[in-house]
Amino acid sequence: MRTFKGIIVSDKMEKTRVVLVTRLVKHPRYQTYLKRTTRFKAHDEKNEYRMGDKVVIAETRPISKDKRWVITGKVS
Repeated sequence: MRTFKGIIVSDKMEKTRVVLVTRLVKHPRYQTYLKRTTRFKAHDEKNEYRMGDKVVIAETRPISKDKRWVITGKVS
């Protein structure tokens, strides 16, 4: 089961949050690090997390067409 840390960038949907995950990728030729961001839709059953919160998301079964992640907790 994969887990990522990210920041919630949208809380406008019911029971769904959009989490922005940033990672560093090494360029194959120039050996420099590039910043890559990915937006995941994550399930939030109780609507308890808000925009700007740092959270941990974990992989789960498909909940809807786009949701394959669930919020497991808040990072302090």
